[in-house]
Amino acid sequence: MKMAKGYFGRRKNVWTVAKNAVERGLQYAYIGRKQKKRNFRALWIQRINAGTRQNGMSYSAFIGKLNAAGITLNRKVLADLAMNHPEAFTAIVNKVK
Repeated sequence: MKMAKGYFGRRKNVWTVAKNAVERGLQYAYIGRKQKKRNFRALWIQRINAGTRQNGMSYSAFIGKLNAAGITLNRKVLADLAMNHPEAFTAIVNKVK
């Protein structure tokens, strides 16, 4: 019942309804933690793709050449560079080309 605090209607004070609501909420919370990682990776890929397209390259070619060049930057860092420091990202793209 403590976990159902703040719920509306019977969900907060009827045991079976509250129990079901809390269990469902915990399921959504578990699933959401997995989806959050998925969504952030997709966002980073979109930002890197936009940055590489501005420099005349595709995302897949960029990642392939990045790995071949032995540059080990993850997508989170690359997306941050593409968005906040475009000159540094351009330097990386030129080095990979």
